Amino acid sequence: MKITSIETLCLSRPHEPENQWITSTARSVKADCAIVVIHTDGDHQGIGEACAYGVPSLIREQMEWFSHELVGCDPEDPAIVPHPNGSNRTYDAAVGGVDSALWDLRGKASGKTVSQLLAEKPLERVRLYASSGCRYDWRERPEQLIDEALEYIADGFTAFKFRIGTHWDWDGVTPDRFLQLIEKLVAEVDGRMELILEGNMRLSEADALVIAAEIDRLGFIWFEEPIPASEIDGYARLNASVNMPISGGEGSTTLERFQPYLEKKAYSVVQPDAGLCGISECLRIGRTAHRWGVDLVPHNWHNGLMTMANAHLVAALPNPRFCELCMIQGPLQWEILKEKPVIRDGYLELPDRPGLGVELADDLEDRFPYIEGSYAVTDQR
Repeated sequence: MKITSIETLCLSRPHEPENQWITSTARSVKADCAIVVIHTDGDHQGIGEACAYGVPSLIREQMEWFSHELVGCDPEDPAIVPHPNGSNRTYDAAVGGVDSALWDLRGKASGKTVSQLLAEKPLERVRLYASSGCRYDWRERPEQLIDEALEYIADGFTAFKFRIGTHWDWDGVTPDRFLQLIEKLVAEVDGRMELILEGNMRLSEADALVIAAEIDRLGFIWFEEPIPASEIDGYARLNASVNMPISGGEGSTTLERFQPYLEKKAYSVVQPDAGLCGISECLRIGRTAHRWGVDLVPHNWHNGLMTMANAHLVAALPNPRFCELCMIQGPLQWEILKEKPVIRDGYLELPDRPGLGVELADDLEDRFPYIEGSYAVTDQR
């Protein structure tokens, strides 16, 4: 079997005004998607989603560059896989898409699921956590966060990750005011769902220490990227200050980038994304982190094909925990697939079909034509 061509589908869907979401000052106005399709001279094709943060149209240009190296090669040869470089998001996103598509192709050719290729006894289902908390506004009604959490409990989810809301300076929000809302949330959830906080690197170390101490007391299962990623020593101090794990690394795409964080015990959970660096590098990071006593829980923010890649990765990890599921991507998330996988009681059931276990829906570029420009605009108040 030889690779004959590589195709990149660039897709978008605008959010209706009532479904736009905001975190800090950024308001999301559309959902994007980039899908890599590897065609061969055999009976199979491989599909993989590249992280749309790399910008779909630029990912397509990068894939045209990669195709000159990959066309004519045996897709089962691991030496052909480009390696993420950790310094160019578009390049790394393209690597993520092509690497995931190659694993899908290998699985289809062998009659095995991707998780079965990655591990001897992978999980058959993966626990999800509902990821959002991007719809509440400190000025209008911050209690919307509580309403959202209760919706996810009703839908069967057993864990929820949320962000710290709109830009704090707009409305004089302080750590104390934030924690008052969190205490109300914890009381309403009442032990029915585990909670995770995402800081989006927006906090000072001093504020992060105050918040970390309180949410640790309240039983949160981790605190994600509270301060800028470059502050490794600050992460180490935060991680040492609480029993709850401090996590990070969603923008890191190579094992080398994670090395200093592991050595300094700055992270207790690492969070690379198969859509941004590929299943191969994520697995490498996960196995190395495990030797340091650190778990991998992948970042997974966009559409359903990327969710499948990250779910197969999680199923094969030494200590599998969760796969993130974006709750606010809109119809593009699952309508790119012919059939949505089963999600039941907060778990995604991995299809018992070769490769990633899913196929693309028809006429995607006609149904979801690509919209140039950023997925978000900056709000001014």
